Amino acid sequence: MDPRQLFTWLLGPSCTPPALAARLALGLLLSVGIAWAGARRRSLSPSGAYGAVVVGALIFGLGGWIWGLLLVAFFATSSALSHYRAAQKQAVADHFAKTGCRDLGQVLANGGVGVLLAAWYAATGGSQPLLLFAFAGALAAVNADTWATELGVLSRDEPQLIIPGERVPAGTSGAVSRLGLAAAAAGAWFIGFLGLALQALQSVLFVMPWSGRLLWLPLVAGIAGLSGSLVDSLLGATVQATYYCTFCGKETEQPIHRCGRQPLYVRGWHWLDNDGVNLLASVAGALVAAFLGSLALYLQ
Repeated sequence: MDPRQLFTWLLGPSCTPPALAARLALGLLLSVGIAWAGARRRSLSPSGAYGAVVVGALIFGLGGWIWGLLLVAFFATSSALSHYRAAQKQAVADHFAKTGCRDLGQVLANGGVGVLLAAWYAATGGSQPLLLFAFAGALAAVNADTWATELGVLSRDEPQLIIPGERVPAGTSGAVSRLGLAAAAAGAWFIGFLGLALQALQSVLFVMPWSGRLLWLPLVAGIAGLSGSLVDSLLGATVQATYYCTFCGKETEQPIHRCGRQPLYVRGWHWLDNDGVNLLASVAGALVAAFLGSLALYLQ
């Protein structure tokens, strides 16, 4: 096997057992390196690093290199934005259940749907392009939410709850701002355009026919990602568990506040925390993208 054949066999769209095994091994190596770098930058906790290795290896191995690079792009940009103007964000950190150092729960909430879709894709032999749309939508949703959170809290305008619309302090769960909405849209479109660019690159590298239906990917991912982000805000404003620390005088998503005291329960479902909301937003993004993607495939 010459180098080009090896390259095509390892990174091409083939879903044969040997190719999947080789990609899983390669994905494991790459995920270990990325998780190690993330842990060193304190973007991942120890549990988060282990989770990132598993999630990254499975998505890269079962979905392919395009799926894996989209996941890397999400992690890289979200980690960079977490560190952007971190000192200024510290003023609203008490509101959030978790900060920029992602743990296992956050990793699974953001990447769990992607793992399931990648496994489904591999099981079909890579013959279902609609699953790529769904994966892009799921990833666009969590990317949109992350960009909105990391940049929206820097808005000079006071945000308002998505329902009922009252003005609230920055960082309040379920609050939106114009800057946050713009950041969410940009984060969603970023995943869509990157997915399209990688698909075009794959067609060149592996001399594959180009499918015009993929031109819909940025629009589908943009709409699905923004929809998932709005679902996140809606759940955060209505049914996510919310608490109030009487000692600090602040509302928070944490059942145990950063000050070490147990806050009072205010509203929402006790079992629905921030990770659960992120997971549901990811599911919403995947479903919207699958629906829009099916329309795109029908129109071709």
